[in-house]
This record gives sequence, structure tokens and C-alpha cells, in this order.
Amino acid sequence: MYDFELVKPASLAEAVKAMGDDGAQALAGGQTLVPTMKQRLASPERLVSLTGIAELQGVSAAEGRVTIGAATCHADVAAKAAAHYPGLAALAGQIGDPAVRNRGTIGGSLANNDPSACYPAAALGSGATIVTNTRDIAADDYFQGMFATALEEGEIITAVRFPVPQAAGYVKFAQPASRFALVGVFVARFADGVRVAVTGASNNGVFRWAEAEAALSGDFSADAVTGLTVPADDMIADLHGSAEYRAHLVGVMTARAVRAAG
Repeated sequence: MYDFELVKPASLAEAVKAMGDDGAQALAGGQTLVPTMKQRLASPERLVSLTGIAELQGVSAAEGRVTIGAATCHADVAAKAAAHYPGLAALAGQIGDPAVRNRGTIGGSLANNDPSACYPAAALGSGATIVTNTRDIAADDYFQGMFATALEEGEIITAVRFPVPQAAGYVKFAQPASRFALVGVFVARFADGVRVAVTGASNNGVFRWAEAEAALSGDFSADAVTGLTVPADDMIADLHGSAEYRAHLVGVMTARAVRAAG
């Protein structure tokens, strides 16, 4: 590890000010950033820690929405969102292992937008709003490809607002060592239709599966997606599975997610 400055602001205003300096980067749970720095793939001169800022933490529910502070760890989402949004809480409880769940944060996951992370599927599948220190960003506009987001330089995620659906489920086929999703599917049924978001599968990162959404909006059952397939052209191919294998898993995991949603 190389030398860097660690700043621990006590408020969002202090964090925003610290992020205004050249070479500064936000540090949430550090589950991705710290290993990346150890491998010398990233070399920020200043890390601005967000985990000690009280206004970025917590889970609340009102008017059919669940709002989660960006610095809230996965374990707290699993425990505190369960009464309000069981599908989201169940997803959080599947992330990594206990050490990761008690350190990693929802804001850090969404800011990084790893193509195999779980939270992007929940945000996109729920039609969530990513709230930053300057604006609100709809999930459909936020995710812009593998590791790419709509965040601008120095912008900080402060919270995520989730509309609560009538039913939701998430199922992933996990890579045994990392617990990342080889393919994960989040399904959410709302009064005006169904949203289906897929993570872990595509070279373009998390995406919505429109064909499955149309089928499930007419018949919310696992049988509705029988025979539906996604093209393998843009699927990830690596030592864990071929593009064709991942394309097949998308259909399988979608059917299972519908069953999980009940």
C-alpha cells in the first residue's frame, strides 16, 4: 500500500468540501476500493470516509417508499428493511459473508456499479431513485454500463429511495468464493406492471429484460417466462461460465425470482 491521506468528516457538508480537492475519492465500506488500491489499480491521494456521517445512515419508511442512507451497511438493510420491503432485505442478506455485510454499504455498491453486484439489480428492478448531494437520479438513468454511472466528479450518493412493490423476489446463482452473482435476477410487481433487472450476466452491466417484463405483467407466474431467452451475444464469458450458459441462467433465475416473490 502507498501513502495517502484519510479524512473522516463528521457531516455531509464537510465530506462535499473534502471531495472538492484534486485526487480525492469517497470511501464507503471499502470492500472494492481497498483491494483495488492494494493491487495498484487505483491510487487516490485522499480518501474521504463516509461511514461516520450519521445523516448518511439508517432505514426509514413512509408513503409507500423505503429510504436507505448511503452509508448503511448490508447487514442493517437486511435487518431493518425486512418489515417494509422483504424482497430488498432478503437480497441484502445474500451479499458476501457476515464480514462483508457488516462493512460494505449500499451507497458504495451503487457508486462502484460492479457488473456482478446485487444492489444494482434491486435499484433498477424497483425503479429506485439514487439521491446525491446535488440531485435525484432515476435508476433507469443512473446505470450506464459496466462500472459506469451517471455520477459526476465529486458527487456523493446520500440515500436511495425504493418504491415498495406489491411483491418482489431476488435469486442469484452465486460464485462460491466471492458470493458475487454469476447471474442474479430481481423481479418486482407493481400495480402498473412488472420490472425485471438482471445482474452478473451482461458485459454492459445490469439491465432490464423487457420481454420478461411484458410476459409477467400479463401473467405473474414462473410459467410466463418459459421459453423466453436473452441473446448470448453481450453476455459475459469467463472461467466461471460461457456466454450461452449465462444467457440460459437468466431465464432460470427469473423463474425462480418470480416464485420467491410469491
